Amino acid sequence: MANRCYQSNIYTFSGFLSEGDQAVFFEMERELSFVPWTLFGGGESCGRKMLRFGSPEMLGYEEEFPIRCLIIRPTARKFADALTHRDFLGALMNLGIERDVLGDIIVRDNVGYVFCESAMAVFLKEHLSQVKHTAVFCEITTACPAEANPEFSPQELNVSSERCDVIVAKAYQLSRSQSILLFSSKRVFVNGRQYENNSGSLKPGDVVSVRGYGKFIYDGMQSETKKGRIRVRICRYV
Repeated sequence: MANRCYQSNIYTFSGFLSEGDQAVFFEMERELSFVPWTLFGGGESCGRKMLRFGSPEMLGYEEEFPIRCLIIRPTARKFADALTHRDFLGALMNLGIERDVLGDIIVRDNVGYVFCESAMAVFLKEHLSQVKHTAVFCEITTACPAEANPEFSPQELNVSSERCDVIVAKAYQLSRSQSILLFSSKRVFVNGRQYENNSGSLKPGDVVSVRGYGKFIYDGMQSETKKGRIRVRICRYV
């Protein structure tokens, strides 16, 4: 993709990449530095993202990411099932599409917000009529709806330090050894990059994602106790 962008002077786009896929890209970042790149998933907080090679400075023109948001609403909300992320994903997969054409799926008040490739949004609008046992209808928007913006639950933690493994252990009520195992098994990501250095310190604004547990923003140290421990704040994605 990088070579094609460089040689043909065109933007090139990947499908939607998981955090693990993005970590593979970051391992190659230095050797691909001859072409500017951008990661974007349709909304500022999206975890699954497309990779775009090229920039207006390099190519002389702008080309937006081919991403749309498909809004899936129950036809009769009074009689709708209680729909979950798994229900929406299952209904989409049942149409025979590949996962890499779909970005994040956000559920708010029984409505699904699905970021997907532009062409796929049109297909889904025409063919998706049911989620679980609930009849639905779809609409397409180019901008991220306000309803799909992330919601946070602030939480303060008493910890011994700002080490990443210490904060992860406290945030998810794990033992120190369980926390360290998450790092060695490559399940921890900080700002989209795989984070194997469990002794590294977090900085305010860092986004920490732990596969299987969730995601939070580290908001920094708030105060220090008389016993030398510190009180830190995180904002957990809900």
